[in-house]
Formats: sequence, C-alpha cells, structure tokens
Amino acid sequence: MAKAAIASPWKNETERKTERALKREAVLAAAAHVFSERGYHRASLDEVAQVLNVTKPTLYYYFKNKEAMLFACIQHGLDMLEAADGAAETPEDSDGMAHLVAYLEGYAAVIETDFGRCAVRISDSELSEGSRQKVRRVKGVIDRKIRQLVSAGIADGSIASSDPKITAFALAGALNSIGQWHPQASGPADKKLIDEYINLLLKGLAPRRP
Repeated sequence: MAKAAIASPWKNETERKTERALKREAVLAAAAHVFSERGYHRASLDEVAQVLNVTKPTLYYYFKNKEAMLFACIQHGLDMLEAADGAAETPEDSDGMAHLVAYLEGYAAVIETDFGRCAVRISDSELSEGSRQKVRRVKGVIDRKIRQLVSAGIADGSIASSDPKITAFALAGALNSIGQWHPQASGPADKKLIDEYINLLLKGLAPRRP
C-alpha cells in the first residue's frame, strides 16, 4: 500500500525534543529573573508561571520542584562565570595583569545578568546537600582560575606581590557585590561601570615603580 502524501500536524521526535529544550530554557530564564528580583523564599512558582503565561503545573514538566529550579539557575550562572574567559581574546604575549583584567570584565558582565545574580545573591545553603556540593565544586574552579591569573601576573611582575588566595577572594567578593547594589537592567551590561569598577579594584595590585 502506497504511503499517502499527507502533511502531519504532529511534530516528529527531533522537533519535539527541540521544542522541549527551548521551553525548558524559557522556564529557567523566567525563574532566574524572578529569583534574582524577589529572592528564593519570597519568589513563588506562580510568579514564574505568570512571566511565561502558563499555568503552574506546566512548570513541573520541566523541573520537579522549586529547589531543582533554583539549582539549575545557580549552576547555569556559575557555568557562565567559569566560561567568562575574556582573557582568551587577549593576545598571548599580554602580561598577567591584562589577562586578569579581561577575565574580570567577562565575570562582571555575567554578574549583571539574571543568572549571574542568582549565583551570587542566593545562598547555596538553600540547596540539598548533593546540589550544594556540586555548586561548591564549580565555585572552587572559578576561585582557582582567578588565583592562577593573579599568580601569573605576580610571576611576570605586572601584579604586585601578594597572597593569590586573599587577592582572588577580595576580587571575586567585590565583583559579586555588583549583583547586590547595582540596579538590575534588562539591556546589555553597563560596560562603563564595569571598567571603572575594575580599574579601582586593580589600582592596589599594580606594582610600585621606584
């Protein structure tokens, strides 16, 4: 029997998977926005659903509960911070300070996003033990990356001698605070603010010339 040439109104498996992935991303983005504005405890899944014009039960098709949604938001924000390696665009022969500045610029730009704010404004103590450990492992990777950049700058003389651990802690803490005090914007990151803020932070790291 010949197959009839009838256009099916139903999506094939590939199309369904693509559609589900896109909808999951939309749910995650809406959750990050609500969490970053309202905080974890004050935010409700009803608010997330309202942003998307869907019903609350629809959200459970993508995340089993509110905590799973928060974990995904924080994880995504930390992944963005880890990948914010603007230093990759810096010429290889640049000094350590230049590579550090490039990375911190990318880091600060992420902090200005909803996902970045979730990662730094909401305590990982809200998560279950397993999720908390996963989040802290990624935080450790980011901390080591900043330490390595500081150490490289100290080694080539572009950064004054200091304790890389303390310096990395101070830099990350200062940049994370942007997510606390800077008004949330819907547009691109405020590059002028980021540049001036990083410039102020790094003045103390510049080596003193005789």
